[in-house]
Amino acid sequence: MSKKIVAINGSPRRGWNTDTIITEAAKGAESAGATIEKFDLFKLEKYTGCISCFGCKKEKFKGHCICKDGLTPVLDAIRESDGLIIGSPNYLGEMTASFRALYERLIFQYLTYTMEDPCCNDRPIPVLLVMTSNAPDTMFMDMMQNYQQTLNRFVGPTKIFVSGDTLQIKDYSKTDWQWTLFDGEAKQKRHEEVFPEECRKAFEMGAALAAE
Repeated sequence: MSKKIVAINGSPRRGWNTDTIITEAAKGAESAGATIEKFDLFKLEKYTGCISCFGCKKEKFKGHCICKDGLTPVLDAIRESDGLIIGSPNYLGEMTASFRALYERLIFQYLTYTMEDPCCNDRPIPVLLVMTSNAPDTMFMDMMQNYQQTLNRFVGPTKIFVSGDTLQIKDYSKTDWQWTLFDGEAKQKRHEEVFPEECRKAFEMGAALAAE
């Protein structure tokens, strides 16, 4: 029986950097025999982050977020999966609000508030966490490592992948943009020469995740 991998795009821009990396990682997992279920967070029905109802702390619902909205099928799919590929662009030094909403709901349902057994997730799965950023890829590593540590503890063994200095638009020379902060030609050159290699690496990491 093939493994089921959930792939989640936390970017509103389908077909761009984050979505492309997620897609390549998912293709890698497929190449290793996994089946993929993909979600685009910005295409879901209305949802929120954790509402602090503490329903998941009741023994009856232990490990299950009881808030019913657009994230419910995503959380259910992750719970039944054999691996998770999830990513977001960096917005103002953080992941997108949509990513954060899922992250809060995913982690908090497993947090027990007991010293003896702080995590009630008895089925850890491997995770590939992706971030893309207009800034250099080394700029937010502390933040990514913090996410990694929390995911390690509550979801499963997590690897991180960062693609920095990404191409934001197809043509920086358009007069209506006036984005003089960037070297458009350098960004385009990196996108053509480096980004394909990052996609290849994402493919390999997806294949490795499915093989765990």
